Amino acid sequence: MFQKIIKTDNSGSTIIIRIMVGAVFLSEGIQKFLFDDKLGSGRFEKIGLPNPKFLGPFVGSFEITCGILVLVGLCTRLSAIPLLIIMLVAMATTKTQLYIDNGFWSMLHDSRTDWAMFLGSIFLIVKGGGRWSLDQSLWNQNKSL
Repeated sequence: MFQKIIKTDNSGSTIIIRIMVGAVFLSEGIQKFLFDDKLGSGRFEKIGLPNPKFLGPFVGSFEITCGILVLVGLCTRLSAIPLLIIMLVAMATTKTQLYIDNGFWSMLHDSRTDWAMFLGSIFLIVKGGGRWSLDQSLWNQNKSL
């Protein structure tokens, strides 16, 4: 089972997507703690999510942890799954109202980062960590045993 999780192709360009996705989620997770009222619990309360005092730090912790794992390419596929879920919830809870209030093009403009993170997460789930990842190192070690 572990081998299926870490298996990755040998693509060198995957690191670009890993850096993009990992850095954005790491940064956003840290900011949920630094600016709790605006980006963490306060934001979750404003958009009507249940139990925002728990949910803000919970989501921030996942963004930090999974962001770091994606950056180093460790369990990349597994780490990208919670990030994909976070993006689905974020898009559903924030962009739906934006669409209703301001229309399609405004919603599309304001969700460009959301789409990039959503599609980047899907890419990493499909491809894995790539050539320059800890997944690749572990995969090579397991193959030689």
